[in-house]
Amino acid sequence: MTEGLDRRQFLGQTALGAAGMTVLHSAVARAADDEPRKVVIGVMGMSRGRSLATSFAKQPGVEVRYVCDTDSGRVETGASAVEQTGAPRPKVTGDFNDILNDAEVDALVCAAPNHWHAPATIIACAHNKHVYVEKPCCHNPYEGELMIQAARKHNRAVQMGSQRRSSPTVQKAIELLKAGEIGRVYAASAHHAANRGSIGTGKPAEVPENLDYELWQGPAPRTPYVDNRIHYNWHWLWHWGNGELGNNGVHSIDLCRWGLGVDYPIKVTSSGGRYAFQDDQQTPDTHTVAFEFPDRKMITWEGRSCNGHKDDFVTFFGENGSIVIKDDGAIVVYNKTDAVVLEEPGNRGDIEHIEDFLTAIRTNQPLKLNAEIEEGHKSTLLCHLGNISQRTGRTLNCNPENGHIIGDESAMKHWKREYEPGWEPQV
Repeated sequence: MTEGLDRRQFLGQTALGAAGMTVLHSAVARAADDEPRKVVIGVMGMSRGRSLATSFAKQPGVEVRYVCDTDSGRVETGASAVEQTGAPRPKVTGDFNDILNDAEVDALVCAAPNHWHAPATIIACAHNKHVYVEKPCCHNPYEGELMIQAARKHNRAVQMGSQRRSSPTVQKAIELLKAGEIGRVYAASAHHAANRGSIGTGKPAEVPENLDYELWQGPAPRTPYVDNRIHYNWHWLWHWGNGELGNNGVHSIDLCRWGLGVDYPIKVTSSGGRYAFQDDQQTPDTHTVAFEFPDRKMITWEGRSCNGHKDDFVTFFGENGSIVIKDDGAIVVYNKTDAVVLEEPGNRGDIEHIEDFLTAIRTNQPLKLNAEIEEGHKSTLLCHLGNISQRTGRTLNCNPENGHIIGDESAMKHWKREYEPGWEPQV
């Protein structure tokens, strides 16, 4: 504990410190007349992207010039959603190259399916665009490494959409951990629960007229259209998605890694499967992964996609107590006897995360991001390693310097995917 401060003073000052950093960073980006420099963006993918487009449109000094989707109906809906915020109606397009070829566009917001995240980001950086890319930042580990290279080569701000890193209360919890509030922190557990139904058994079908399936597939090798995959169930097929671990696990695992102060694991073990239904889903609906790190630290993640009973989002375990971060950003601090010593409501940091990205652009500080792409890659990599362990049925031993799998060539074959000819990402 800090000398000269009682416990309540310490907790209060920690809160001010975490929130104050965000406020100061935002203030730097304002001009003398308090008018922020205009930032022009285009948003790709009108599922999660529709929410992002409207949130960006509400920010001072932001123009959402384009909304993009390979589904003509969804892109029109996205444009209308932006217009309903009071902003001008954006241009609609089915091809993200229209965004990249506009010299006045500052940034691409990529919320397309996972197999698009890294290729679109790498191409956008080459077009001198900053990128806000949704989680997981990439479809496979190889792509994450290329994304870092692209951001560095072109000096671009690349932010992953792990928005809780920008939540003031989450930042406060991390500060408490680092200040020794619960002593040495040696473990963290994360959970995700949902009530997803069966995806059924798909049938070959004609591509809907409103969908550009060729461009939707983009970097992925071509497969015939099947009627139960688009627009969401691709998450549960390895060809495009990363299962619940990549879809939602990345949020909580990112916080675990941040709070423990760890980067790459030394051992990864996965268990689980498709237990609730028998259908086309390839990824587990019941899944537990354990990650071991140097210095006697570990993370466990448990996902149940088809049973909504919820456990705490993230719990940190230390020598002198525990700290819980809830899904909504609220925090609870427990002492060694498991008594509550602090409880505070919070938020997920959605708007603060967007503000952080805009500030990095306006101040020309591409590395000054709460979820800069190198951090995003490290957290996403844990999800990939968990999935690789699951798919191979083996414990993975990893290099703590870069996360690469040691002594298992067949497992390392999952490090990179095959690409449609002409689509392999290059930096």
